[in-house]
Amino acid sequence: MQLIWLRSDLRVHDNTALAWAMERGPTLAVYVISPRQWMSHDDAASKVDFWLRNLVVLKTALSALNVPLLIVHADTWDEAPAVLLDLCKKHAINSVHVNEEYGINETRRDAAVDFALSSVGIHFQSHLDQLFFKPGTVLTKSGGYFKVFSQFRKTCYTRLHHGVPPQVRLPSKQQALNIPSDNIPEQANGFPTPPEALRNLWPAGEEEARRRLETFADGQIEHYLDERDFPAKPGTSQLSAYLAAGVISPRQCLHAALRSNQGEFETGNAGSITWINELLWREFYKHVLTGFPRVSRHRAFRPDTEAVKWRHAPDDLQAWQQGRTGFPIVDAAMRQLLETGWMHNRLRMVVAMFFSKNLLLDWRDGERFFMQHLIDGDLAANNGGWQWSSSTGTDSSPYFRIFNPLSQSARFDPQGVFIKHWVPELAGLSKQDVHSPVVQGGLFGDADYPAPIVDLKSSRERALYAFRSLPHLQTSGESHE
Repeated sequence: MQLIWLRSDLRVHDNTALAWAMERGPTLAVYVISPRQWMSHDDAASKVDFWLRNLVVLKTALSALNVPLLIVHADTWDEAPAVLLDLCKKHAINSVHVNEEYGINETRRDAAVDFALSSVGIHFQSHLDQLFFKPGTVLTKSGGYFKVFSQFRKTCYTRLHHGVPPQVRLPSKQQALNIPSDNIPEQANGFPTPPEALRNLWPAGEEEARRRLETFADGQIEHYLDERDFPAKPGTSQLSAYLAAGVISPRQCLHAALRSNQGEFETGNAGSITWINELLWREFYKHVLTGFPRVSRHRAFRPDTEAVKWRHAPDDLQAWQQGRTGFPIVDAAMRQLLETGWMHNRLRMVVAMFFSKNLLLDWRDGERFFMQHLIDGDLAANNGGWQWSSSTGTDSSPYFRIFNPLSQSARFDPQGVFIKHWVPELAGLSKQDVHSPVVQGGLFGDADYPAPIVDLKSSRERALYAFRSLPHLQTSGESHE
C-alpha cells in the first residue's frame, strides 16, 4: 500500500507524488493538521481556512480516483514521525510519497519522518514538484547558490532551452478501497474563521485556480508588463494564494504562459516574458531559502546589516498596521491586506520600504505581520520581498534607494482610484490632493484622516545615516524615487 502525504500540493492534476504513488499500487492520502506549528510560523487564519476549504474540494477529487483522504493531528511537527508511523502500521503502508518543501523546519520534519519510517522498513520518497529545478542543481560556476537574480534567471533560461519541465498526467482511477475518507474540520484550533466576504474572494479548488489561470493567460497576460504596477487595474493573475497552497502548480502556470507566447520565454510578448520571470523570482527565493538557511532563522541574508539600529516605536508600528500613517497609498495598501488577505505586489514593496526606511522599524516585524495576514503567505517569497525592500537581502535594493510614497502614489494610482476605494474618507478629494491630503498641518476637506506620522525628508536622512554607519558598507551613489 502506498501513502501520499499532502502538504502544499492540494491538487490531483500535475501532482508528482500522487502520480508516483498511484503508479506503484493502491494509494491512500493523508493530511496532517498542525495548529501549534502553523501558529509558530505566523500562518494567517485566512490561509489556514483556505487550506481546509481546499481539502474539502480535494477530498471529492481524490474520491473520483478512489483515493481515500485521511486526516491526522500532530499539533507540532515533532509529533509527525510517531503519528505517521502509527498510520502506516495501521494500513500496512510500504512507501510514503511527498512533494518536497523548503525551509529549515520543513527539512528537519521530513528527515525525522524519513528516519522513523526507514527504521521499520517503510520507504520514504520525496519528489520535486513545486519548483522547476531542484535546489542545488542551479549553481554558479564556482558551485555555489546564486545571490543575484539576473544570473540565476540566465542559467534557468539555459536549462529551459534544453527542455521545459513536463506536466504530470492525472493518474487513472484505482480499484476502490474499503477505507472511508475522514471529515475535514471546519477550522483549526487557534485560527478563527475569516469573514465571509474575504472567503468569497478566494473560492477553493483546482477548477477555480485553472479558471483564473486560463482567463489571465488568454487575455491579461499580454498587458501584464504595462499594467501590473497599477493597483486599481486588474493587471495581475490573482493566483498567488493558489500557488502557495499548491492548488495549481508552477508547471501549469509556465505551460499556460508559453502557450500565450508561441512557446517562447525570452522573446515575443513582453507581458508573458515578464510573468515567466515572476515565476522564476518565486523559484529564486526558494533556492535562496535552501542555500542560505539563515534566512529561515529570522536572520538577514547580509550579516553586516544585522548591526542596523532599528527603532523601537510601537505607536508608529501600530499606525502602520492599522493603515493610519497619514500616507494614503500606504494606508490603502494596508487596509487592502487587512480586508482581503492580499496586497498588490507593487504596494508590498512600497509599504515594506516605508516601514524599514522611513519608519526605520525592524523588517522582521513587518515580515511577521504580513505572514499573519496574507492568504498567500509563503516564507521564501515574503522573506525575500521584505529583505529586498529593507536592503538586507540577496540582490536587494541598495540602501540609498528609498521609494517616496507620494511619488509612487501619483505614478501608480494617478487618478486616486485605489486610494479612494480603500481610504473612503478621502473620496471627496481631487486626484491631485488625494495623494497628500495634509498640507501645512491642515486637511483638505472634513475627512477624519491622520496627519503623516513621519517627515519623509528627515526620515530618509535618518535611514541613510543608519546604513552608512554599518561597517564595511560599500556605496556607489544615491537615488531617490
